[in-house]
Amino acid sequence: MAKPVSLEKILFSQGFGTRRYCSDLVYADLVKVNGVLAEDPEERISTEGLILNVEGQDWEFHEKAYIAFHKPTNYECSHKTTHHPSVYSLLPRPFVERGLQCVGRLDFDTTGLLLISDDGQFIHKMTTPKKNIGKVYEITTAEPIQGKQLDHLLKGVILDDDPKPCFAKACEQIDEHRLAMTIVEGRYHQVKRMMAAVGNHVAQLHRTQIGAYSMPVDLAEGQWHWLSESDLQQLAKSVE
Repeated sequence: MAKPVSLEKILFSQGFGTRRYCSDLVYADLVKVNGVLAEDPEERISTEGLILNVEGQDWEFHEKAYIAFHKPTNYECSHKTTHHPSVYSLLPRPFVERGLQCVGRLDFDTTGLLLISDDGQFIHKMTTPKKNIGKVYEITTAEPIQGKQLDHLLKGVILDDDPKPCFAKACEQIDEHRLAMTIVEGRYHQVKRMMAAVGNHVAQLHRTQIGAYSMPVDLAEGQWHWLSESDLQQLAKSVE
């Protein structure tokens, strides 16, 4: 069982501001603990199954944050953006305050599954090239797909900056203009460049899966949810 922790520290750990500010939230009657109005920021509370309500918003306690996010188009996966708004602007402020980071990135015009966390070890395991974690992309092409293009992707293509062939781990045609492709590397604009190398062009790009974890069909663009224990177990299988 988790050791009880002061409410002030709990609020601080969840990204609700400085410890002084977190105390002030309690004194201002803006914090409930499992539905009961909190009065003392130094009260020691068990974090097991803890549900906070801060300024009217419910918040599950998580020692480390692991979330799945459905990235919309025209957002950058960066805290310091250049031309487009940040994906972090679509997340609750506490996530930004506690330093969540994207587990790998998607181009600004690519949609789909992003994992976001404040667990540095998890981020490293999921992004290190040594693990060869597969990522599945649904590609909409400008020109009709030809069978020989799929064969070429599977056998390997040469990108202009590297003589080493770049392979698709799997390729499956969905219809005349759509295919699902799995890659294990993460080179710059890799999918777009691979399609260009076989004589086609990416019109739309959408990531549906990372490792063994597929994005839920009911997760709308711009929305997020906590990864469950079973979700994390699925991801753990990807790095074994």
